[in-house]
Amino acid sequence: MKQTHQADLKAYRAGNGFIGRYQQIIRETVIPYQYAVLNDRIEGAEKSHAVQNFINAGAALRGEEPGDGFYGWVFQDSDVAKWLEAVAYSLANHPDSELEATADQVIDYVAAAQDEDGYLNTYFTIKDREKRWQNLMEAHEMYCAGHMMEAACAYYEATGKDKLLKVMEKNAEHIYRLFVTEGHEGYPGHPEIELALMKMYRLTGNMHCLELAKHLVDVRGVDADFYRKEKAKRDWSVWSSNVFEPDYAQNGKPVREQNEATGHSVRAVYLYTGMADLAGETDDPTLLAACDRLWNNITQKRMYLTGGIGSTVHGEAFTVDYDLPNDTAYAETCASIGLVFFASRMLENKVDRRYADVMERAFYNTVLAGMQLDGKRFFYVNPLEVVPGISGVAATQRHDLPQRPGWYSCACCPPNVARMITSLGKYAYGENESTAFCHLFADGEICFDNGLKLSCETEYPYGFDVTWRVLEGTKTLAVRIPGWSKKWEMTVNGSSADCQMKDGYVYLDVTAGDEICLKLDSTPYFVYGSTKVPKLSGKTALCRGPLVYCFEGVDNDGDVLSLAVKDGSLPKALDYNADLLNGTVQVKLDAVRFADDGELYSMAAPKEEACEAIAVPYYTWGNRGKNQMRVWMERK
Repeated sequence: MKQTHQADLKAYRAGNGFIGRYQQIIRETVIPYQYAVLNDRIEGAEKSHAVQNFINAGAALRGEEPGDGFYGWVFQDSDVAKWLEAVAYSLANHPDSELEATADQVIDYVAAAQDEDGYLNTYFTIKDREKRWQNLMEAHEMYCAGHMMEAACAYYEATGKDKLLKVMEKNAEHIYRLFVTEGHEGYPGHPEIELALMKMYRLTGNMHCLELAKHLVDVRGVDADFYRKEKAKRDWSVWSSNVFEPDYAQNGKPVREQNEATGHSVRAVYLYTGMADLAGETDDPTLLAACDRLWNNITQKRMYLTGGIGSTVHGEAFTVDYDLPNDTAYAETCASIGLVFFASRMLENKVDRRYADVMERAFYNTVLAGMQLDGKRFFYVNPLEVVPGISGVAATQRHDLPQRPGWYSCACCPPNVARMITSLGKYAYGENESTAFCHLFADGEICFDNGLKLSCETEYPYGFDVTWRVLEGTKTLAVRIPGWSKKWEMTVNGSSADCQMKDGYVYLDVTAGDEICLKLDSTPYFVYGSTKVPKLSGKTALCRGPLVYCFEGVDNDGDVLSLAVKDGSLPKALDYNADLLNGTVQVKLDAVRFADDGELYSMAAPKEEACEAIAVPYYTWGNRGKNQMRVWMERK
């Protein structure tokens, strides 16, 4: 059974710290900007048409001409769903009548696009109504439904309005009737609905949602040849996926027999999130054991230092153990968001800092790097090394762009970042009847259902002092001590804390009026990769707290390729600079620069010159024009 659960949607209210400032950017800039993009109002951005698709689908169901038809990818509906979800999280703590009215209008469009039997998907409603549910591998009908279910749950929790929730309950019943009651074969090519159904079940108590989630997990991979058979029954495709690689969609074997994270990385972690949630909800030890194996495989053999996963552009996928190239990395933003989801559900099943440590790493590095600091440009791919003129140009690195585009035709990542940042409180805090858990350090106020109310003051991830004040209640408080902080101190009301530590969490009995202070280690530190990773031999990376640092040309005379970190160097954190990169701390260290004599190859050893190198947090890179960037540096 689960040891804890996420804090409620409205439980956390951000303060003026780092998270609060990011949520303000989402609220004031990103949500309006993305709504304009979804309505094709931003000049120069990729056309979306996503909102218009719902309007046109509604017209088609009324027997009217469906406007200009359907445009975009078969999964275009999901962009609107994620935008609505981000809006819900924002409204939960920052009511905005104008934004709520805009969202209500979009929900009206969605409701009008639902067929009488509960089916909801604009692509098939407008283009190919007779082909519904015939292409589970490619068509993403359940994927889009899952995202809209998540939006429906969030919007109801935030506003109390149930129109979208009723739409998606009807949609869930439609899918249940087809796949459970009538026994239609198959499971989604892109998992997502599994985790969404679990949210619907907890919110509504509808057992059909739980049963459908369990069914889709249980049947997956039982017939590894299902997609080949499905394709043989039709003579059409929506984008020509290769159905002959079962592991690509995580269906090579039943989920309880899977040991390695395979295939499309986003699909994988969405599936594993649903599995972990279901395992805890139904007390299924075999399913949880599979999640443990998959978690360990990802985090110990297939994850970048930045929390990025999915190392190849070919299929946006996992490859094999220790294949983690820096310059050709894929590391999709959505995949790291999915990893946060997976970590959070694993953390609910067992309170252990190894899950929260990964959740933190993925969020502060790859997830935040996925959005430009002004909130208007986005990375889909997150490499750990970039060289303008090669990155984004060479055939092998065309996907590794040196600057963030404004939007994408396949725009899954931008609205995903928005919903992740606006909902961070759910991941930062958890609770059960007797204990409140602080998994991440998020400035603000948190009201737990168990009666404990806390305030948290911190400038994390740049300040390493965290202070909690107990405003109401008497409970146990469990605080994670990050694995990277080798030194730490905790006091209660000014005295050394009498506390117990278990699995990386300190447990304290607290009551109203108590002040708890945690001091973490602010010293920058080097990280060294396993010798099993070919690209990391003889290299080191620099970190401070949860932040991975990188070296950009703009801070280092335009050239980081000729730099090597000097062994024995003691990196020094500079003062916080509020005017640099929306406020950041640079790290300075001793380095060596190698001279280039102009020859492609030379028999003369390059001349060396001692110098200083400057590093900035990885999430901030690419915000000052095109320039070189490296995370892993040579050692000298």
